[in-house]
Amino acid sequence: MTTTQYWTASSTAERGEADLKEAAAALAAGGVVAFPTETVYGLGGDARSTEAVGKIFAAKGRPSDNPLIVHIADEADVESLCERVGEIERTLMRIFWPGPLTLVLPVRPGAVSPLVTAGLDTVAVRLPEHRLARDLIAAAGCPLAAPSANRSGRPSPTEARHVQEDLDGRIDGVLDGGAAGVGLESTVVRVLDGIVHVLRPGGVTAEHLQAAIGDLAEVRQSHGTEETNPVVAADDSAADSGISARELAEERLLPELRQAAEPPRSPGVKYAHYAPRGEMLLVTGDPERMVAEAQRAADEARRQGRRVGVLACAEHEARYRAEHVLRIGSRAEPATAARALYAALRQCDELGLDYIVAEGFPEAGIGAALMNRLRKAAGGREHRV
Repeated sequence: MTTTQYWTASSTAERGEADLKEAAAALAAGGVVAFPTETVYGLGGDARSTEAVGKIFAAKGRPSDNPLIVHIADEADVESLCERVGEIERTLMRIFWPGPLTLVLPVRPGAVSPLVTAGLDTVAVRLPEHRLARDLIAAAGCPLAAPSANRSGRPSPTEARHVQEDLDGRIDGVLDGGAAGVGLESTVVRVLDGIVHVLRPGGVTAEHLQAAIGDLAEVRQSHGTEETNPVVAADDSAADSGISARELAEERLLPELRQAAEPPRSPGVKYAHYAPRGEMLLVTGDPERMVAEAQRAADEARRQGRRVGVLACAEHEARYRAEHVLRIGSRAEPATAARALYAALRQCDELGLDYIVAEGFPEAGIGAALMNRLRKAAGGREHRV
């Protein structure tokens, strides 16, 4: 059991600077620390150290063929991680960095631990917009491999308290920088043969990408692979088993990576993610029929003696009859729902709900990322009406 330190950057300037230095020192010493970004909270460790990255996998119980995103403090840092950066990628960097866009690029041999890349020849890199995140990375003096700071499969954390709920006693510290802004993980893209493939949708939408690059390239919504059964599953009890992070990495994870089929190029596309503890049904389609079907499903579950909740848009909230109706945002402004989604899913757990019915949202713009996360949270249980 690790003693998890708690630091805040939102108190006095002097105290905040001291906390930042302590968090950075923990990272430089090979520890793992949760920190805020504009998307969600990340769990960071030195991307060059197999031992540090092994601690991330152990704390999260994360499948070992799921690559990690490397966060950097300055755009120039990409050169030390990647063999080459093409014209299209540089255009995207110029327009969207710092920000919630991750680029999958050819990895420079030896630049990061093979656990970061899941044994692939590419590395996912991002320059976060959050000032505190960049200051922390710069102070630590190393690129940070950083997936979301939650137990694997759980809703991603948008506040420091969410990190503590999942990882207290499993990591070295949490740097509290307030609530995340976007609320959904970064967009992940890979450029191949002049086409920008969106492997995971996020705050930078396909429309944003196409408008930015114009005729330079075509943007396609690829969303990676949608397999649901893991090729390699990390043992959730590994962090408590007495296995060191280096043993976890070298003796178990790396051999499995060599034997597995090719892992996904992007995190967040292969396994069930973002899920509440209760069963969840996503209802999509015509708004009027959607409300009627969602209410029918909620009524049926209640007749079965289940503890039921509905995740509704602001426009429909008052129309539902259920013990708990949680508003997650407006259909007219899906960005509000994106910011609220993960906190609402965690609230479902706090309320002890064992059956949740969620409304679908329009899939234009950030709605594509929102619906991607809702489908993952529902584990593929979707009723289209």
